Amino acid sequence: MFIDFEGIDGSGKTTLSNLLAARLRRQGYKVAHAREGGELQSPIARRVRDLTRDSKLLEMGARTEFFLNLARDAQQLEEVIAPALGRGEVCISDRYLYSQLALSGGGRGLSQQELAPACELASKGIWPDLVILVDVEPDLARLRKRLGKIKEGRSTDGDSRKGLAGAGLAVRVREAFLEMARKDPSRWLVIENNDQPLWALEQRIVDAVLARLEGREPQIQRISPEVAAAPTGPVTVENVEERFFHALDALEVREPALAVWLLGGVPGLAPHQRRLASVERFPGLSVRSLLGLEDEASWSLRELLAKVVPADVAASLNGSTSPRAMALNTQLYPLAPREVVMGLKRNDSTEAWNLRERALHDRHLGEVLLGLAGVDGEAAWSVRELGVQKKLHSEVARSLTGLKGERADALRESLLPHDRLAVLRSVTGLDSPFATGLREQLAGKALKLVLRSLTGLTTAEAFALREQGAQLTKEALDSIDGMDDPRAWRLRELFASRWPATVLSSLRGLPLTERAEALIGRVLNASPGRLPLLRNAYCVVATAHETALDRVVRPAAASDSDAARASL
Repeated sequence: MFIDFEGIDGSGKTTLSNLLAARLRRQGYKVAHAREGGELQSPIARRVRDLTRDSKLLEMGARTEFFLNLARDAQQLEEVIAPALGRGEVCISDRYLYSQLALSGGGRGLSQQELAPACELASKGIWPDLVILVDVEPDLARLRKRLGKIKEGRSTDGDSRKGLAGAGLAVRVREAFLEMARKDPSRWLVIENNDQPLWALEQRIVDAVLARLEGREPQIQRISPEVAAAPTGPVTVENVEERFFHALDALEVREPALAVWLLGGVPGLAPHQRRLASVERFPGLSVRSLLGLEDEASWSLRELLAKVVPADVAASLNGSTSPRAMALNTQLYPLAPREVVMGLKRNDSTEAWNLRERALHDRHLGEVLLGLAGVDGEAAWSVRELGVQKKLHSEVARSLTGLKGERADALRESLLPHDRLAVLRSVTGLDSPFATGLREQLAGKALKLVLRSLTGLTTAEAFALREQGAQLTKEALDSIDGMDDPRAWRLRELFASRWPATVLSSLRGLPLTERAEALIGRVLNASPGRLPLLRNAYCVVATAHETALDRVVRPAAASDSDAARASL
């Protein structure tokens, strides 16, 4: 029997396929997994896969990518799948030719009619007896992927070739998978992985597979979990906190680490109490969720955990230039030097340079460069020159982020042959001939980064690019975060149905006007139970309330202080 697992990145198909393989072996079946432990079993297929994932190969076209992926699957078939089936074993694959139809057809827009004969040729007539589509909301899958990178210590800002197209690619690929399942219900089993623990999904999959192996056809094509009853009635700005925490409670039972991760950057007492309750189990994630928060409770938690999870505490300080942050950075440096100096972006203080000098002495040049973003001055330029000499081209390019002027653009120009993507990241927020020209060159190759580089720009050209890009991916809305501009509001309202989570997050930092509340209500009530939407809406509301409170409390505190000084 040949069983194939399909689904978008972050759906959980790799985990579930390996769980199934282990369960079947315990049941006495001989099982071959073509991607055991997440690794392709064919060495040739692994080398081909590396080519298709290399984000520096920007000129690779969609047809070339398709044929390379086809070659990878054909080699897996030759070396692993066909021999296993010939031995009478149960063979499990994590992706097969359906993935190429979904990616190249649904995702990249190539003609399905043209792709199908090539896939048939590659298959040699061997197609799975059962295809298990692990279906998940793309927003949730993206959150799980980010969390996975954090837990594994990987960079969260690296991109594969698929990633460069933007988050919209996963949406289109998912739609293509669902359409294939709809057309071939006898072969496809759709299992939802949104709000059920893995052990329950595993058991349902095992039951379905055993039914096939024993000649008992399952009577259902889609396996949907039973969802706990949610509060009834419309979601509003007033009750979004209740709805969010109700959904978070359910998530905490299934995925406690993700529940902590979803508190990231959310201000207020209730989220902080949740962090405190999770500190013992997830100290690193709890403190990382303080990113962007500078209230007294957040500082106290950082200081408490400084020696426990120093790298995570340093990451939570990223970008803060306050005296308290610098004192903590100095304390953390011996324990997490790389994370400390990488978090010194836009910081040209004496204290920051003292830390950089220590790091250079300790041979952390690359990390020092990454923490020089937004820092001008001769000392910074001297470090950049040293980076060029050491051929740290990507790090030097990233150190130029936010810097204007001929000197910066001349260095960017010289770095383009080495790492165009790093140079593109460095023009974020810049409106210069160089930045405009680079965006035009790379819009068809790295749309996600081009759109994100528009952050903060209000030019007509920037909005024209956003309007074009929003048809394809949500990053067009990422670049209008906190922007109170009529054109930004038009984009939000126009694409609220397509990119609802991003539309909500773009409201953070804005006051809760009637227009904002109406948009929040519209998005939430279209999908009232979706956790990413509830989280983003609650973050917007909580931030607006904290900002309004600060405006009242701080002037009052200042007045009290002035009165006290006057009485002396």
